[in-house]
Amino acid sequence: MIVEVIAVGTELLLGQIVNSNASFVGAALAEKGLDAHFQQVVGDNLGRVAQSIRTAMDRSDAVIITGGIGPTQDDLTREAVCEATGLEMEYSDEYAQHLREWWSQRGRDMPESNLRQAQHPSGAVLLDNPRGTAPGLSLDHDGTLIFCVPGVPEEMQYLIKTEVIPALTSRDGSESVLVSRLLRTWGRSESDIAEVLDDLYQGSTNPSVAFLASGGEIKIRLSAKAHSSDDAGQLIAPLEVKIRQRLGSSIFGVDDETIEIVLFRLLEERKWRIGTAESMTGGMVASKLTDLPGSSRYFAGGVVAYESQLKQSLLGVDDVTEVVNERTALAMAEAARDLLGVEVAVSVTGSAGPEPMEKPAGTVVVGVATPENSMARELRMVGDRERIRTYATTTALHLVRLGVSGDWWGN
Repeated sequence: MIVEVIAVGTELLLGQIVNSNASFVGAALAEKGLDAHFQQVVGDNLGRVAQSIRTAMDRSDAVIITGGIGPTQDDLTREAVCEATGLEMEYSDEYAQHLREWWSQRGRDMPESNLRQAQHPSGAVLLDNPRGTAPGLSLDHDGTLIFCVPGVPEEMQYLIKTEVIPALTSRDGSESVLVSRLLRTWGRSESDIAEVLDDLYQGSTNPSVAFLASGGEIKIRLSAKAHSSDDAGQLIAPLEVKIRQRLGSSIFGVDDETIEIVLFRLLEERKWRIGTAESMTGGMVASKLTDLPGSSRYFAGGVVAYESQLKQSLLGVDDVTEVVNERTALAMAEAARDLLGVEVAVSVTGSAGPEPMEKPAGTVVVGVATPENSMARELRMVGDRERIRTYATTTALHLVRLGVSGDWWGN
């Protein structure tokens, strides 16, 4: 069964609200093995919402519409469903009474505009919404299922779980699940990975292969549809083995294993703690290390020495006439290790731009010091200032991971 999601709300188009509803619905559909080929976002305009519904009905077996069923003038989803289907609008006296009682129980006078929520397209079933006043709607029109749910996330999630998904799976009857496995990589470009895995990408449909790039890491998503999670896992397993054989240590984690989780696990194994010395990233590495609960077991603290003279007074860097180099990064890391009383320290210096410092904008130097060795690496990154700082933070965490594991830049 193909299910399409339409999110209604001009605020979504303007970026005033993040469309988290679509993410939730997409995940709920995938969990039950229901296919979602399209998603739409449309503003609060009757004609455009109706056209979006007609488009979805032409290419999908079911349509889920989030938002636009409240009591105000710009809540137009009910009217749009009528326009798209040619159905008349009806009024539920029973639900109108429910609304009056809902407001009365709370000791408040009900605005008359709320009675709009008792309207519904002819033949639609009103879905009980104990989290709010707007009922969901369910309509079977010419073989296409149409669901309308509130845009308020708490109300939407309740109706998706209790009403929409059960109705869809009952109609679908396939009892399948969609399972995904995420392989996290670092150190190779997206194009390089895609080239290495091209035959697997071209030759696999179930499971399928997809590539996702974000924050300096490349993720490989393997997805399989089967009757059970175990069966889907068995489809994914041999493909994962082939990918691991080709990419080797470039794969550092799976699913929810972020670089911070992996690094802390390595530190736990060695009974080591870590500290930071940052210039260009201004504490971003330390921030990432403290995002996880319980990080104090592994992270002792950090020094942000943005001004060159602070590198000298706090970290003992001898020569601060030039600081974007491996010598400075090593000195910062080794001094931070001693100052903070940790076994491992990572440092970052560089030029984030937009104006170049000693070296071109995008020059990043990372130093790592452990009880076994100390090394530094100079890299060149492209993009605006924020991208360079973000990628520098990710790179620092991965280089310290290699240092802690003894791999040292893959050597």
